[in-house]
Amino acid sequence: MYEVIILGGGPAGMTAGVYCARKRLKTLVITPEFGGQAMWSAAIENYLGYQYVTGPELIAKFQEHLKTFEIETEEDKAVSLKKLNQHFEVETEGGKKFQSKAVIVATGKSPRKLGVPGEDKLYGRGVTHCAICDAPLFKGMDVAVVGGGNSAMDAALQLSKYCPNVYLVSLGPVEGDAILKSKIESEPKITSYIGFKTVEIKGEKFVEEIVIENLESREKKVISVKGVFVEVGSIPNSQLVEGLAELNERKEIKVSCRCETSVPGLFAAGDVTDVPEKQIIIAAGEGAKAALSASSFILAQKD
Repeated sequence: MYEVIILGGGPAGMTAGVYCARKRLKTLVITPEFGGQAMWSAAIENYLGYQYVTGPELIAKFQEHLKTFEIETEEDKAVSLKKLNQHFEVETEGGKKFQSKAVIVATGKSPRKLGVPGEDKLYGRGVTHCAICDAPLFKGMDVAVVGGGNSAMDAALQLSKYCPNVYLVSLGPVEGDAILKSKIESEPKITSYIGFKTVEIKGEKFVEEIVIENLESREKKVISVKGVFVEVGSIPNSQLVEGLAELNERKEIKVSCRCETSVPGLFAAGDVTDVPEKQIIIAAGEGAKAALSASSFILAQKD
């Protein structure tokens, strides 16, 4: 019986782990991998204490900090979460079961798909979601980035370091940080197609072309590329708590200002929740709050 089980190994989950350890709580972190979406960030310039740091570098620092505490980890995916009387039970993909008095869900989000022909067939064969992971693989090749937010701009800028031509395809005006927009506009390797939707990704064994359509004229354009980076948002990984805790219309877990869910003893933090503004620093702060709230809950149970 653990006092706290933390589901997720991103900034929220790792920070929660540090705070639980400092509270001397018997804690288990269950995650298939550490890092979460932060691993995909090429350049982080708004995390206090770092004027510039890459996602993997920041996550390495987080892990290094976490390892200084006596905290157990299970590198597996949680597939079931149940409330059993006064405690919770978590089952993993590997068939293991763990029990705890409190649970912190910090499972983050997963990339949203385009849902167009060729996307699934060519996934991992030119279609990808991670510029910082895969950009070097496309050195000297033309690529497309689909999306119109910060993640899409970040990916386009990262790819421009390796690729001769980067095509940024967005349904509407690109929105996000003014600094990123300025960099996009001044980078000659990046060509923006605003008001275009992606209708197909073509290729036999690997990506060869992307087909886009002008939303006004309905005219289609075929662009020769070797890679398509999909950056159209993400979906909360809240499947574990569906039917258990209250979700909003976007399937985010609804939480109070103390990271409490609708179920006593069940807390949530980070991008999987309905907290606005999905930022690394906010996720980390929410992870700390969730751990402190879980600690208070457990202390109250002992009385």
